[in-house]
Amino acid sequence: MTNDGVVRILGAGLSGLAAATILAKAGKNVEVHDIREDSGARFDGDFQALENWSMDADFFDQMKAWGFDTSDFKSTEFKVVDIIHPDDTITQAKSPKVAYRIVERGTSNHTIDQGIKRQALAAGAKIHYKSKVSESDCQIIACGPKGTSAVAYGEIFHTNYPNHIAFQLNDKLAPGAYSYLIIIDGVGLICTCLWRKQRKSDRFLNETIAWYDKHYPELNRKPIKRVGGKGDFTINRNYFQDGRYYVGESGGLQDFMWGFGMRMAVWSGVLAAKDILGESNYEAEVRKQLLPYVKTSVANRWLMNRVGDRSFKLMCNRWMKDQRKRGDGLVWIGKLFRPTLVKTLIYQFVNPFMLKKDPKSMGRGVRRMPFRKALKRDDWEPSAEAMAVKEEWKEIRSSGGEVSFSESD
Repeated sequence: MTNDGVVRILGAGLSGLAAATILAKAGKNVEVHDIREDSGARFDGDFQALENWSMDADFFDQMKAWGFDTSDFKSTEFKVVDIIHPDDTITQAKSPKVAYRIVERGTSNHTIDQGIKRQALAAGAKIHYKSKVSESDCQIIACGPKGTSAVAYGEIFHTNYPNHIAFQLNDKLAPGAYSYLIIIDGVGLICTCLWRKQRKSDRFLNETIAWYDKHYPELNRKPIKRVGGKGDFTINRNYFQDGRYYVGESGGLQDFMWGFGMRMAVWSGVLAAKDILGESNYEAEVRKQLLPYVKTSVANRWLMNRVGDRSFKLMCNRWMKDQRKRGDGLVWIGKLFRPTLVKTLIYQFVNPFMLKKDPKSMGRGVRRMPFRKALKRDDWEPSAEAMAVKEEWKEIRSSGGEVSFSESD
């Protein structure tokens, strides 16, 4: 703590609010500062997935054990997920357990951001929005991404389609990454993720929307707004430096391949708070509990970057074959994300040339995953259907449709 006995946290996202809640419940004087106008404003209206297969523990069970009330925000469970192969074949991954929980991010009362915020405030934490403070004046750094390793673009829309989730591997629509469809209670999101830096990047979203319109013809999509965000993937030499705890994306604590960061965001915030309370050692616990998964995701990202649609198709076929064998579609994908000796060896081999040093990391030894360059196969002309989607969005935007990111050429 500082000399005045206050624990100051930079960032009122999930990791910062999680730490604030734990500390305030323990009687600490906690102040959270965020440059934005509210928690969740960075993702306002966006759906995101809480995956539940990379670890044995159910994430909601973990949250409850840490003292969080998971009923304080809306979540929708899925045990069946459409898996879309690169040749447009649609199969389903099924499990008797919860595969995904979909939560909404943002400033509405039912979002996970506002739910955790309410719990932090109820515990006694003080939150200051539109507040700019120095990193050196704070003990917990939870201010989100500093660089860009990947981007995601999406469109939110009204629909009368039932609740649904689909996950697509297609190197044209989502270069080196994936696209997805999420529908919750009459509101849908179509999103594409780009691991390679592109010109006219909005064409990928338009083409992806056109694809889903064609293959899910009953969507009856009525656009509301377009959203976007960036991911920053890093490996750090130190996660605790000069009395400061770097949590969530500020510490690079998320999956490098799929970008699932909410579990690690909350978890790392809890670990930082427990260190301040004298219950554990943050650096040691991050390296023991979280870093093996982060390193595994570096190996997965390297493998993913070197395959195309042919290998994606092979992955999907193996996934479905394993499901038929075991009767549970989570086993195969879960193994892909869990630390193994092979993944450790791949990480040791690839990390020196996959990650670049960040000279502005205040001595923490940060190495960042750079945004990859576009490939020749990424240069293609939009289809007529995608151009129609583009014109449709122009009309929506001219009549008040919002964009939360800059569509650059």
